[in-house]
Amino acid sequence: MSTAEPTAADRTVGEPAAADPPGAGRSGPTGPGGPPRMRLADREGALAWIFLMPSVVYILALVAVPFVLAIGFAMSDVTAGDPSFDWVGARNFQAIFDDPVFWQSLGNTFLFTAVSMVLIVVLGKVLANILVADFRGKWLVRFLVLLPWTTPVALSSIAWLWMLDSIFSPIDWVLRKLGLLGTPGAVLGPESNQYWLGEPALAMGSVIAVHVWRLTPLAAVIMMAGLVAIPQDMHEAAKVDGAGYWRRMFEVTIPLVLPVAAVAALFGAVFTFTDMAVVDVLTNGGPNNATQVLTSWAFFRGIDGGDVGQGAAIALFLFPLLLAAAIAILRAVRRMEIR
Repeated sequence: MSTAEPTAADRTVGEPAAADPPGAGRSGPTGPGGPPRMRLADREGALAWIFLMPSVVYILALVAVPFVLAIGFAMSDVTAGDPSFDWVGARNFQAIFDDPVFWQSLGNTFLFTAVSMVLIVVLGKVLANILVADFRGKWLVRFLVLLPWTTPVALSSIAWLWMLDSIFSPIDWVLRKLGLLGTPGAVLGPESNQYWLGEPALAMGSVIAVHVWRLTPLAAVIMMAGLVAIPQDMHEAAKVDGAGYWRRMFEVTIPLVLPVAAVAALFGAVFTFTDMAVVDVLTNGGPNNATQVLTSWAFFRGIDGGDVGQGAAIALFLFPLLLAAAIAILRAVRRMEIR
């Protein structure tokens, strides 16, 4: 004779209830005889690809496609007047290597980048120390420090174009008032005006100064994050051990900030190596190509000159240089972090 299973009411008090069967109480649709299906919000692998897809599309559309087109243009004879594609191999590269302006632009690029990076890192460290200091009115100082980075490059370059004018320059007026210009015993000579953008050395110095003025706030903000991340206990311990300000700076602060400073240098190098706005607005590569850099020369040859093939070849020459610089800096950062 079969017996019925005891119900909850038939169980005695204190008797443990039977365990629920696997899968009981779970919500969500289930497959035929299998575990419940996971919702999209619980599938981390699918969500990762969904969130990465906009970045992948952006990189493919604005980086990969132009890069492939640049390789194709550099191997062709495409011009602004004749867009037909005819394969010429490495002829465009041979032409730019035979061009003395290309080598002058390459040397100017290295000079422009090296001097700018040293000044940007040093001044960025100084400004970072000011930004983390606690004093009255620091919000105003932070606003003024970040203003060059937030100002559109064309607008700021035009302002500097007026400030460096050979006739109406306010910089010349200040130097004359200080006795540094316009008198026989002046430091800068007896000339009444300085041709800031008309002499090769002064033009390159002016372009570097404006570029450093633009990028120093970015380096300062990056290194400020590194300074804030340093544990305060390390500074307190150094003070207890009798270390002064400069000893703490060179033995505690700078070694800990070096990896962040290297990252700031990497960003600055990329922006400096690929920048042509300041050169284009201030000097247009002059005088006599004294301030011409690879990016501006590629623009002048490919767009202004209409020789798209040679312009693309010059632009592609930037890629191995930037790649080598990025690898060197990132390896240096890794070594610093390991130490």
